[in-house]
Amino acid sequence: MNRNWIATARTLSEALPYLQRYSGAVVVVKFGGNAMGDDDAMAEFARDMVLMKQVGMNPVVVHGGGPMINNLLDKLGIESRFVRGKRVTTKETVEVVEMVLSGLVNKRIVQAINDAGGRAVGISGKDDDMMVCEADDPELGFVGRPIEMNVQIIRDLYTAGMIPVIAPVATGMEDNETFNVNGDTAAGAIAGALRADRLLLLTDVAGVKDSAGEVVTQLSPDQVRDMIADGQIAGGMIPKTETALMALEEGVRAVIILDGRVPNACLLELFTEHGAGSMIRSTEPRVKPRGLRQGEAGL
Repeated sequence: MNRNWIATARTLSEALPYLQRYSGAVVVVKFGGNAMGDDDAMAEFARDMVLMKQVGMNPVVVHGGGPMINNLLDKLGIESRFVRGKRVTTKETVEVVEMVLSGLVNKRIVQAINDAGGRAVGISGKDDDMMVCEADDPELGFVGRPIEMNVQIIRDLYTAGMIPVIAPVATGMEDNETFNVNGDTAAGAIAGALRADRLLLLTDVAGVKDSAGEVVTQLSPDQVRDMIADGQIAGGMIPKTETALMALEEGVRAVIILDGRVPNACLLELFTEHGAGSMIRSTEPRVKPRGLRQGEAGL
């Protein structure tokens, strides 16, 4: 008998306690980075989402799309101005952002999930006033910070068997006001409003690293704050970990920052002992269910 078949069967058997653990769980997945521009990686991500839904989980996808926004702005000859390393989003720019995120990127992910046998529906933070924002920094223009979340539309979709795919574009307090929202920020706000079991932030790095360059697999909020203070967490990892802390405060059980370049990263994190990144959680695990390893219980 083919050894690969035996290994596959063993893997499925070993996944049983994790499948039981996450049955019915809401898992918000922030999808972005290099995988978005690669057809094979997109198809693999889509299959993972369909599998998660098939085994009883409720995946909710939130995506970014920075490189594609940059490409279209360049083609249209719209110059970008930056303040402290962040793009100033003018009224003209935010129209392009909405076209790219709610149109091109969102529907590409929806199509990939549907092609993999799932049932995906693409929406943005504007639909049903799901995400209402105010300006995060007046100097940055139409870059939004969520101040009101109305997530019943997401619950309605996943309860009906759909996989929601959400573009981080939001409405404002004024009529006809549109805000561009950082993808991680949007994912954290959505996960918090849903009281999600998990928030998975897919990145292009292996996770949170210590001063020796080693990935730290388990972190408490206090450890994260200490690592930011002493400079071990720096650069682009700061906003990701800050999003994680905010999500935990809103009621998310745990946040994992993981390498989206690893094949089947979400499945590796959720359904195996190995895990695939850095888990940040503020509570101790519950009493261990039978079959789960020490430390995994109540994840």
